[in-house]
Amino acid sequence: MITDDFAPFFLKTINAMDENPVALLFNQWWNRAPEEVTSKYRDQLMSDPVFATFVEADHYAAPLDLDELSQMPDGSLGRVYRAWIVDNNLTAQIATNYRAFHQTLVDSGQLDGMPLELQYAILRGFQLHDFLHVLSGYDPSPQGEIALQAFSLAQLQFPYFSMWMSTVTTQMTFLRPGSIVPLMDAISDGWTYGRRTRQISLHRWEDELERPLDDIRAEWGIVPTPMVHELWDRRARAMDTSDTADATGEADTAALTTACDV
Repeated sequence: MITDDFAPFFLKTINAMDENPVALLFNQWWNRAPEEVTSKYRDQLMSDPVFATFVEADHYAAPLDLDELSQMPDGSLGRVYRAWIVDNNLTAQIATNYRAFHQTLVDSGQLDGMPLELQYAILRGFQLHDFLHVLSGYDPSPQGEIALQAFSLAQLQFPYFSMWMSTVTTQMTFLRPGSIVPLMDAISDGWTYGRRTRQISLHRWEDELERPLDDIRAEWGIVPTPMVHELWDRRARAMDTSDTADATGEADTAALTTACDV
C-alpha cells in the first residue's frame, strides 16, 4: 500500500515536479515503503544472474575525460558519447555528484530501508544513463527521456524507472490530458524496444569507448525504432525554424518533464 507518510511526497511530485523531482521521490520512498515490497524488488532483481553478477562486481568507472574522448576515432562510442554530453550542455560529472548526494542520505539514515544491492544499482545507473541514450538513440527531448525510462524498465524492473512511469501517467490523467498521446507513444515505443533488445543496461560501456558505435549496435542487436529517428528529425526542424513545441500534446509533455532528473 501507499503509506500515509509517503503520499504527501508523491502528491508533491505530481503537482510540482520541479520542486520534488523523481530522483528525490525515489529516495523518499525507502524508509516509508512496506518491507515486503522492497524485499520483492530485491529478490526479483537478484534472481536474474546477470543482475547478480553486476552487483557482485561492485564496479564504478572512473570519471571520463572529455578531452581524451575527443581524440577517439570518428563514430566511436567514446566520440559520440562526448558529442552527446557537449551538444546537450550536460555535465559529465552527474554520476559523481549524485553519488555524493546519495552518501549524505545514507549518513543521515534516510536510506536505511533501501537494500544495498539497489543502492549500488542506482549509483551505477547514473553512470550508465547517458550511454543508454547514445546506444538506444533516444534524444534528450521530454518524449525521448520518457521513452528511455520505459526502455530501461523493460530491461530491468527497477523501482526508479517504474516511479517515472507512475508519476507521468498520473500527471497526464489528472492534470494534462493533452499529453496522453505523446506520452503513451513514448512509453509504448520504449517498452517494446527495451523488451526486444539484448540486456544493455548493465554492461561496462566504458570498456568499449574506442569501438565504432555501429559495430556495437550490430553486435548487441540494438535497432533504433522509427520514433528515435522521428524525434531527431523533429529536433532538427525545430532548430532550423526556431520553433518550440508545435502541438498542445507536445507542450504538455514538456511541462510534465520540465524536471527530467534522469
